[in-house]
Amino acid sequence: MTPERIERIEEQIAHLTRANDDISDMLRAQGDEIARLRRQLSQLSERESDRSAQDGDTIALADQKPPHW
Repeated sequence: MTPERIERIEEQIAHLTRANDDISDMLRAQGDEIARLRRQLSQLSERESDRSAQDGDTIALADQKPPHW
């Protein structure tokens, strides 16, 4: 192989490595965001369940049929 071809291959590998690292960082950030949203959803669901229980609702809001049914 010629030195130019080797250099071009090394550059491509460097770009691919950088792209792989960037994608890995994005996936980690998305995983963190999903975990945060799941915690928030759980807290909101628990809060709504507590509120429904305090209001004396017999059927939890999540289990009620929508008004158009």
